[in-house]
Amino acid sequence: MTKVSERSFETIENLASSPLKMADQIGDAVEKGNKQLAEVFLKFASSTEESQKILTPIFETTKQVGYEFSRKTVAALKANTEAGFSHLQALLSATSPSQILELQSSFLHKRVEASIENAKEFGALATKAAAEISKPIRDASDKVLTDLQAR
Repeated sequence: MTKVSERSFETIENLASSPLKMADQIGDAVEKGNKQLAEVFLKFASSTEESQKILTPIFETTKQVGYEFSRKTVAALKANTEAGFSHLQALLSATSPSQILELQSSFLHKRVEASIENAKEFGALATKAAAEISKPIRDASDKVLTDLQAR
């Protein structure tokens, strides 16, 4: 029974001083929360800057690759159009069915070769673009891994 009465006395004593302790604890909690909030904000700002450093070269590379794809597409369309008109002129000047068949066969053969060459050029450009676009992402990932290993 003595233990119960001692506890009651301590509880009453703690309750009497608890408003002051509570105010101190709330102040400490607010201060700690402010520090944590400031740390989170700084990390967020740093992450935003890092993201911008990563995204800027990606956008620039994508823009340049888009221009290159457009230029190659227009060049291929121009070449196909010119080849088509030249072929039409040759067909109109043909004098025999065998000459028409020969012109048609030659034209188709040249167009298939041109299409294959265009596909190779576009494929090489796409591969180069993918490598250039992924480089900033790879570099950032490597940095994060290095930072994590250093901790």
